[in-house]
Formats: sequence, C-alpha cells, structure tokens
Amino acid sequence: MFDPTNGFTAIHRDVLALLPLNKIHKRYFFESDMLFRLSTVRAVVLDIPQKAIYGDERSGINIFKNIPIFTFKHLRNFSSRILYLYFLRDFHLASIKWLIGPALFLFGLIFGLYSWNESIQLQREATAGNVMLSALTFISGLQLILSAIHFDIDNQPSTPIHTFLSDTNKDTSRENSISAIDS
Repeated sequence: MFDPTNGFTAIHRDVLALLPLNKIHKRYFFESDMLFRLSTVRAVVLDIPQKAIYGDERSGINIFKNIPIFTFKHLRNFSSRILYLYFLRDFHLASIKWLIGPALFLFGLIFGLYSWNESIQLQREATAGNVMLSALTFISGLQLILSAIHFDIDNQPSTPIHTFLSDTNKDTSRENSISAIDS
C-alpha cells in the first residue's frame, strides 16, 4: 500500500463481518490496524490511486509523541501476524526461517559486540574464530530473515475472499429457504 492513511477505505460487507471490529484501533492507527486485521483473514487489499485534496483543516496528531506508540503497535501487529500466519494457522519453510533467522542474527550481533568490546578492553585483536562465528551467524540470520520476508511478500492472497463468502452466504440462505419450504 502506498498511502494507507489517506482516510478513504472501502471494504466488502462479507469481509467486514470477519473482522473483530471491537479490536480495531479507533484513532490515528485505524488504517494500519485495519490492514493488519485484513491480512489475518487473508483478504485481498488493493491500492487505488486517487488525488489527495486537503482543505484548511489542520492535523491534530503530534508526530514526535506518536512515533514510539506507532512503532510499538506496528511491531506488535507484525509479530502477531507472523505468529498467526506461520505458526498457528499453517506451517511453512518460512516458519522455520522465522524461528532460526532472528536467533542467528541476534546471536551474531550480540556475540560480535561482546567480542569487539572484549578485544577493546583487553587491547588485543579478536581471534579469527570469534570474527567468523559472529559474521557467519549474523549474515546467515539476516539471509534467513530476508528469505522469510520474500516468502511473505510472495504469499499475499490474490483471490478476493468475499466471492467465496458471498457464495457461502447464498448457499446458506438457499438451504434455509428450502428447509422453510419443506416445513
């Protein structure tokens, strides 16, 4: 999405019925939270270009106050989305990459910083083994994370779910009509 916070949102009523409306953020984080909720039901989201027209109104959002709040909420939604899509609902090779990648990345980063600090404190060069262990795990973890992100991008839904939901609702209403006629 190029500009998910432009204030215009259209959603099919059958898809809207799948969303936990009471959990969607009510203020400035609404659009981003809505995108997260739509991703958890595997809904297709389209970005339709439109010209932004702003009047004399002024925004009431304080950017510097909301950056930490938005960062926290985005990280929470991202983590929840990964948990839902790759561990609770399904399990892929990307699920393993999401487990191992961050662990290797963090180990390489922390071990590298520790070794670097130790070499400074002791005023000696780090051993080749420490440098290689740190670099190899860091780079391998980063590659696994990038590969998981690539899979996630390629794994976006392309078939709108509301067509299936509409067909299901029609079948259900047809069955209800038939059973009402039979009784």
